[in-house]
Amino acid sequence: MKVALLGPVAWRTPPRHYGPWEQITSLLAEGLTARGVDVTLFATLDSITSATLDGVCPHGYAEDPSLDGRVQEAMHVAHALSRSAEFDLVHNHLDWLPLAFAGHCRAPLLTTVHGFSGAGIKPAYARARSAYVSISDADRDPGLDYVATVHHGIDLDSLPFDASGGPRLVSFGRIHPDKGTHTAIEIARRAGVPLTICGIVQDQRYFDQEVGPRVDGDQVTFLGAVGPERRAEILGGAMALLHPIAFDEPFGLSVVESMACGTPVIAYRRGSMPEVVDQGVTGFLVDTVEEATSAVSRLATIDRAGCRTRAEHRFGAGRMVTDYLKIYETLTRHF
Repeated sequence: MKVALLGPVAWRTPPRHYGPWEQITSLLAEGLTARGVDVTLFATLDSITSATLDGVCPHGYAEDPSLDGRVQEAMHVAHALSRSAEFDLVHNHLDWLPLAFAGHCRAPLLTTVHGFSGAGIKPAYARARSAYVSISDADRDPGLDYVATVHHGIDLDSLPFDASGGPRLVSFGRIHPDKGTHTAIEIARRAGVPLTICGIVQDQRYFDQEVGPRVDGDQVTFLGAVGPERRAEILGGAMALLHPIAFDEPFGLSVVESMACGTPVIAYRRGSMPEVVDQGVTGFLVDTVEEATSAVSRLATIDRAGCRTRAEHRFGAGRMVTDYLKIYETLTRHF
C-alpha cells in the first residue's frame, strides 16, 4: 500500500518543542513504515523521518516570521495533491485547507480532525469528499459522518516509567486561558504544593497579567517550552499533572504522556477528559478548584505502576497505527 501523509507545516515533523499535530503525524509515519507500508510524508523539508520525505516548505513557518503561513500551507497542499494519483490513499492532518481542494485529490482522502479552530471552517468539512476520523468521541461534530474514532498514540519508549514521582505538581501545555494555567497556580497554592509550568506562551497578555506575576522561581516555576528530551523528566518527576481546562479539549497529549510516566492527572471534566482519564486509576476528574485541591490530597491512592500499565494498553503508538491501518484497508477496498 502506498500512503501519502499530508502533515502540517507550522513546525518541523517531529517538532522540536511544541507541535502536537506534527508529533502525531511523525509517530504514524514511523509506525506505518516499520510495518512495511510505503509512506511519503509531505512536511517541511527539514523534517526527520524514515518514510520518503517530500514538500516545498523549507522549515516551519511558525519558526520563521519572514514566512507567510497562508502561502506556505497553500503551496504545500497544492504540491501534495498534484501527486495524489500516485498513492492508494491520502491521509490529511492539515485541518480544513486540503478539504477546500478535495476535488483535485485522485485517491481516497481521509482527514483526521484534530479539532475545530472555529465554526467558520466547518463548511469546508461539510462539502468535501473526504472520510473523517475523530480523535475523541467528545470532539465529534453532529453534522459530519465519521468512519471511526482513533485516540492518539504516544511513543512509550521515550516516556519511561518513574515509580516515585516528585514533590511538585506540573502544568504542561500552551500558556492560554483555555488551558487554565492561572487555575493550576491557584490549585497548587491552595494545596500547599509547588508548581512547575511548561509550555509556549500563546497569549502574551494573559501570561503578563495572570501567570508571570505569580512566578517566583520557588512555589511557582516557569520553564517555557520544553522539548521532547525533557518531557519525560518533568512529567515523570511530578506528583501529578494539573489540567484545569476552560474549553472542551479534543484530546490532550500531555495528559496521556503524563500517565505513561506513571504520573496521575487531575483534570477538569470537559471535552475528551472523561474518555482519556480513568477515574481513580490514572487520575481524578473534577469540576472546581475546591475538588481539584481535594484530589491533590488523594494522590497517594493512585498506583503509579497501574497508571503506566493503563496508559500502555490504551495509548501506545502501535495501537494507533493498527487502528489506522484497518481504516486504510476499508477505504481503499471500497474506493
